[in-house]
Amino acid sequence: MSRRLLIGEHDDEAQPGLPEALPAGEQMLWQGSPDWRVLARHGFHIRTFALYFALLIAWRGVATWSDGAAPATVAASVLWPLPLAALALGFIALLAWLVGRNAVYTLTDRRVVMRIGIVLTVTFNLPLSRIETVRLHALGRARDAASRPGDIALVLDPQDRIGYIHLWPHARPCHFRRTEPMLRALPEADRVARLLVDALAASVARSQQSIVAVRPLAEPAALPADDSRQGAAHPVAGHQPLPQAA
Repeated sequence: MSRRLLIGEHDDEAQPGLPEALPAGEQMLWQGSPDWRVLARHGFHIRTFALYFALLIAWRGVATWSDGAAPATVAASVLWPLPLAALALGFIALLAWLVGRNAVYTLTDRRVVMRIGIVLTVTFNLPLSRIETVRLHALGRARDAASRPGDIALVLDPQDRIGYIHLWPHARPCHFRRTEPMLRALPEADRVARLLVDALAASVARSQQSIVAVRPLAEPAALPADDSRQGAAHPVAGHQPLPQAA
């Protein structure tokens, strides 16, 4: 289990990453945060922006040279955009660092807790019984597949909806109609996905074991002989509908 103690804004947390202590009987299986470097590369596409600025600056230099400008003028036309490009890339890196520093994902045997936000911190409790599917999206390359970083998207029950803007950037990109919360840039995404799948399977097994069988009365209540509704269905005392399995 990987944990990280945050100081300052979240000192009042009962447990790191959790708004309150876990109830008795609930067990924490894993806790972690996004790797801000991986998030910068794959979540905020910092390399794509760097390539864009490089091509833009190179095109400016070639255009200035083709106009017959002196070498000093060409150098000046290439150099002055560099601080602007560095500032933009630095802002993207800073945003990724802030997101990774303030986000904490927690997996228990009952739910997934996402504490996210930079300026305004919000916490989402996602019960395992409301998660339909887990999607693993591997990022980058690694010698060992188990240590490869990745994103894990959670497909919720259609009745459970969270606004995309409330989750961003912890949401599956371009899925606005049915938002999917996403655990972003996890260093060992494959291991976390396996833990999550096992926890979901255990949750389904518990739900099936908790189904209460309907027991009919030993003898149906007798109807009056002159009741014109004789033979009609009557409600059974104490009957309760079966709870829906997750």
